Amino acid sequence: MTIRLTLLCPIAGDGTGEAVFDDDDLSGPGPSEAGAAGAALPRYPVVFRAPSARCARTARALALESTLEPALRGFDYGEWHGRTAAEVAAADPCGLSAWLTDPDAAPHGGESVRGLCRRITRWLNSLPPDMDSALVIAEPAVARAVLVHALSAPVRAFWHLTVPPLSPVSVAPCVCPARTRAA
Repeated sequence: MTIRLTLLCPIAGDGTGEAVFDDDDLSGPGPSEAGAAGAALPRYPVVFRAPSARCARTARALALESTLEPALRGFDYGEWHGRTAAEVAAADPCGLSAWLTDPDAAPHGGESVRGLCRRITRWLNSLPPDMDSALVIAEPAVARAVLVHALSAPVRAFWHLTVPPLSPVSVAPCVCPARTRAA
């Protein structure tokens, strides 16, 4: 049986357009943005959400009952947590470059891209075989990891995939009962 997942990313950032290594609630969908996204979504039997404040706020704004799923947490940014991309680039340009180009690099002491993809693959493989469809509200990095898995893409493709905020993307990443592929 094929499980269809619809990915939905929250609005991220602090309104300045500057990337921050964080998943705190810097900004979130406004009522009109969430209302428009919610009106376009079909009803799902199951809604999973990541533990970030942005994902919780998105689920509330869409008036969705959701199940908190710790495995869907965003990156562990290690020492870079809470810093802007500009700060990290100035303090550790080689580390940032390595992290963005080598899926096994974790210069910040946190999680590598491959590590995130493996975590998400384990979660996908744990979904019940009788599940037909679900909505997943998660950070963009988690959505990228789902796409890497669903497309059987190499992990190096991670940074080339995008799920825009509040734009549903449906994939069928799992075929039951054989879900043993690893990232």
